[in-house]
Amino acid sequence: MSTDPYQSLLSHLASCHDSTAIDLLFSALLTEKEQQEIANRIRIFDLLARGVTQREISEQLGVGIATVSRGAKAMHTHDVSALLMTHQQNDS
Repeated sequence: MSTDPYQSLLSHLASCHDSTAIDLLFSALLTEKEQQEIANRIRIFDLLARGVTQREISEQLGVGIATVSRGAKAMHTHDVSALLMTHQQNDS
């Protein structure tokens, strides 16, 4: 098998226009805990962008400071602005 399964997933998600289908796929791929960890990562990005301190985020979300630090590092390494805009629009 020469096709990278991760690349297949990315291609599938890029072509999918139905959020229900994506939700079903993520339910098949990820445990509830993994889904919650992804949601927390997005919350971490959002709170950091709003200027909340890492310690406050840790306390607010009930996650370890290392989890928040990893999120902060990822946010500085990768452009998550489009994700944050979508999150903030959906949060309104």
